[in-house]
Amino acid sequence: MARIGIAGFLHETNTFASSRARFSTFVEADAWPGLLVGAEMFDAVAGVNLAIDGFIEAARDAHQLVPLLWASANPCGVVTDDAFEAIAFMLDRMIRDAGPLDALFLDLHGAMVTEHLQDGEGELLRRLRERVGDAMPIVAALDFHANITPTMIEHASGFVAYRTYPHVDMARTGRRACVLLDRLLQGDVLGKRYRQLPFLIPMPWQSTLSEPMCGLVALSESLESERVATIDFVPGFPLADIYYSGPSVIAYGSDPVALDIAVEQLTEAVLASQAAFGGCLHAPAVAVEHALTHTRRVDTGRVILADTHDNPGGGGAGNTTDLLHELLRQNAQHVCAGVVCDAVFAEAATRAGIGAVIDVSLGGSSSSSSAEGGAPPLQGPFEVLGLGNGRFIGTGPFYLGCQMDLGPMVRVRCGGPQGIDIVVSSRKQQAADQAMFRHVGANPADYRILVLKSSVHFRADFAALADEILMVAASGVNIADLRQLRYEKLRPGVVLL
Repeated sequence: MARIGIAGFLHETNTFASSRARFSTFVEADAWPGLLVGAEMFDAVAGVNLAIDGFIEAARDAHQLVPLLWASANPCGVVTDDAFEAIAFMLDRMIRDAGPLDALFLDLHGAMVTEHLQDGEGELLRRLRERVGDAMPIVAALDFHANITPTMIEHASGFVAYRTYPHVDMARTGRRACVLLDRLLQGDVLGKRYRQLPFLIPMPWQSTLSEPMCGLVALSESLESERVATIDFVPGFPLADIYYSGPSVIAYGSDPVALDIAVEQLTEAVLASQAAFGGCLHAPAVAVEHALTHTRRVDTGRVILADTHDNPGGGGAGNTTDLLHELLRQNAQHVCAGVVCDAVFAEAATRAGIGAVIDVSLGGSSSSSSAEGGAPPLQGPFEVLGLGNGRFIGTGPFYLGCQMDLGPMVRVRCGGPQGIDIVVSSRKQQAADQAMFRHVGANPADYRILVLKSSVHFRADFAALADEILMVAASGVNIADLRQLRYEKLRPGVVLL
């Protein structure tokens, strides 16, 4: 029985967003728990689709688990240096004071950037390796969008990454990490392989529900064997302007020849798929017109408009109003949109109460990092239809078991008796779970058009409702067409798809 220290420290950093992840951001809960230390973290993550819970489930009967620290924050701009230093210091001291440990398991994202560090996880792993020495196994679970660096590879004993997007396998990834760590604890000597690919893949086209990602994931799974313990294609997070941004192939195994063959086969398959990573982005006016045409033609039809550029899961503020204005301009009916983040509006609607009509502007605040040139705030009147405290449990495959805390939430309607219902929260969170809507009395299946501030994760819980799904390029910082962005730190020769 090994004594294993367990911690999580996660942030996906969109360096093109002006917002900051401060220490207070990590303290505050959202879909996932806020900052936790010691045994309380085990209770908080129990039954949640997170890698840390999957690892705990897999390891608790065979090992002594030592809870250290959990910290996560919603994707946004860079992590402040003081936030990173404070949490890294806390983790270091907890490891120092935990007594003898045989191994570390870490739940990391893999795309953390701070004000002065391009490679947050690499620096964290370097410090932890210095603390525990060269012999101790350090195994980490990584997000599907990790930007893996040479420093990360050097200081970790092994990585496993999610294999689904939407990320429905986070807990399963933690269980895979336990298998890898067990091999290391049993004395297996595992070689490492790491290859980066020379292009960036836009987020909407990384979904594993379609090709080419579906086939590439299946290939990676088929390449594993007793000699190749684990191999992953990790598409990376393209909205990070750092030197090592982008996709990579990583593998660990006991047979150097078998490792080389497997990595070469997977790398060649990814390179051959380069031209297939793409799709269609629609302007708001075109998307709304298409949705209205479809729903008028098909009596029971339903269309989802993915407001991908304002996806909070990629650093968006969750408050742009371009699509809302367009829906009103085209007199759309039977629409539900969300989740718009506006704490001031939610407070005003909560004070007014159900049945009240309020004339308060909604969304569009530049102070909340809306993109320049975005639509102005949406003006009322709004009828208040539903209220909630923002505390509920996720029921969809992605947020399954998450004890969400989004602050006061409301559902309001504008544009007439059959017009646009809008779900508003006080804390941003991408619309990837129907429970967010049901919390304020909206059943997504009752509407003809759904507008969701998400890029891909919504598909896990909403896709079955829709005849069609359109990616909409409105304002926001979660840009899908990477050629619109100005990269200054990216290594030479990388192609923007």
